[in-house]
Amino acid sequence: MTLESLIVWVVVGAIAGTVADWLVSGVRLGCFGTVAIGIIGAFVGAWLLGLLNVSIGSGFVNDIITASIGAVVVLLGVRLLRKR
Repeated sequence: MTLESLIVWVVVGAIAGTVADWLVSGVRLGCFGTVAIGIIGAFVGAWLLGLLNVSIGSGFVNDIITASIGAVVVLLGVRLLRKR
């Protein structure tokens, strides 16, 4: 893994985590938590969209949309677990 790809992962994670944070209210994780949720969301989103055979496209925007979808799913799970 190169430094450039690591930076791209962090940027995509930050953007996706921020989008998910705006969409899902009630879960505030801070700056590092938002980036972590975005990166985890990228894996979840890729798995979920692959499972459903959905293809959004390719490139940077696709990565952000996929990671945002996954991050929303992860945040909804976190919110559900926190209410218990």
